[in-house]
Amino acid sequence: MTVNEVFEQLKSLGNEKTRAINTKNGVGDNQFGVKMGDIRNLAKKIKVDHELGLALWETGNFDARQLAILIMKPKQLSAEELDRMVKSMDYAYVADWFNAYILKDHPEKEALREAWMVSENKWAARSGWSLTAGKIARGAEGLDLGKLLDRIETEMAAAPPEVQWTMNTALANIGIYHPEHRERAIAIGEKLGLYRDYPVSRGCTSPFAPIWINEMVSRQG
Repeated sequence: MTVNEVFEQLKSLGNEKTRAINTKNGVGDNQFGVKMGDIRNLAKKIKVDHELGLALWETGNFDARQLAILIMKPKQLSAEELDRMVKSMDYAYVADWFNAYILKDHPEKEALREAWMVSENKWAARSGWSLTAGKIARGAEGLDLGKLLDRIETEMAAAPPEVQWTMNTALANIGIYHPEHRERAIAIGEKLGLYRDYPVSRGCTSPFAPIWINEMVSRQG
């Protein structure tokens, strides 16, 4: 399948309601408005096609990039390619899919995580904190959690919203998985107040770190 053929398929699957929702959430005009389920079904039809995935990514189209993530071979991407791709992001949902499907198990992820944690590019920083949050949840080997809490306390309030979200995940994970730092993590969350009034659907957990931490710890018990 070619890029043009994929675009024809995406165009036929697009709908006005999804486009409107995407636009409301910050997606620009370069989109067709395809539902997530339809993108997944198209990916199953194409299966794995790394070169097509790369070509779709370069279009910058919102739907095409989501599809590209599902059909590329992560381990065929070099660290340089990953760095360039991450820094070309323009929407959080695509960034999070990229983290989950491409970066999470990539052999270069630790070196990239360390570089991105000090990057001034907001999308690289978002990915760096996302990878760090995952590492915290898996044991935090090699991480100085005290210093991470120092950074969160001093930097999160002024960070771009895209970065705040994954910094907050790291904060919550420290409190959830590392009891010796729980009291301080909760105190930082209370002090900063980020997401305190964040609207959540019934049955969902608030992203406000103190609530999130206490809820998850209560489930552990």
